[in-house]
Amino acid sequence: MAPASAKTLRWLLDGDPAIRWQVFRDILGAPEATVLRERRKIARAGWGARRLARKHAAGSWAGARPSDAGLYSPKWISTTYTMLLLRDFGLLPTNRQARRACRLLLERGLQSDGGINYGSWAKWTRRSETCVTGMVLSILSHFEYDDERLDTLAGHLLEQQMPDGGWNCQRPYGATHSSVHTTISVLEGLRLYELHRRRNVRSVRLAQRRGREFLLVHRLFRSHRSGEIIKPIFLRFAFPPRWHYDVLRALDYFQAVNAFPDPRLREAIDLVRGSQRADGRWALQHRYKGKTFFELERLGGPSRWNTLRALRVLRWWERGGSRDGNRP
Repeated sequence: MAPASAKTLRWLLDGDPAIRWQVFRDILGAPEATVLRERRKIARAGWGARRLARKHAAGSWAGARPSDAGLYSPKWISTTYTMLLLRDFGLLPTNRQARRACRLLLERGLQSDGGINYGSWAKWTRRSETCVTGMVLSILSHFEYDDERLDTLAGHLLEQQMPDGGWNCQRPYGATHSSVHTTISVLEGLRLYELHRRRNVRSVRLAQRRGREFLLVHRLFRSHRSGEIIKPIFLRFAFPPRWHYDVLRALDYFQAVNAFPDPRLREAIDLVRGSQRADGRWALQHRYKGKTFFELERLGGPSRWNTLRALRVLRWWERGGSRDGNRP
């Protein structure tokens, strides 16, 4: 891939602060002071400020009273999905509103089995949900929430890893094969947990390697038995991904850990390359239905999120990644 054109870079830098600071860091290699200056703007302007402004006095989104906190529903305006988005924006960990939401997510979601879940079903069964646990661990870790119960969440996820290396939230109900949806959420959570807590690093890294191998066996989107595409939707790039899996989301995790560029990823990389438009941008190819406070980008139009992520994935691939895939 040729380097991003000056026109594409100008277009990216004309975007929201949540985009700009990542372009400076991941594409331009700007000085740390420049990156931080842009990142600080997320809470004051654009998408981040608009999202923070929707927060209720009780500390949550989509529910003003503690008894109606809207922690996981309605999608996509709940506290969980709002915090996932603020994580992706790169809101600074010191943000007080986010830290308060972290406390709510942990204290009201922690179940007796060591994971996270919300709603009436969780209250009745006291059973956690693996995908939700991975998402919440990623939120708490990104915002550097200092609580030993994060170690409990990580330990629970390690215990839930399946023999094939991945994870599946349906395992308690008889699932014997891992889910790519659950696996990517858990991998993202463990990566950020490793960066923040630095506890049990060897086991956490080993679990991630096994999880990546599960995805690699499937070449990110193919059946390991027949070679057929598992679901065509995996080939369409969405942002925000919510809890859903797709090829670009998976590749963005691989580049984030600076994994070795395994040859089994080549087909997925070619898919990303082939999705680039003539103007050097990538489109928003899919959007998941549900209630939102506001849409970030127009479906079918050029997407700064997809362009940013595609460029940094291809940059990682062409530089060759690390030799051991150990970088957190």
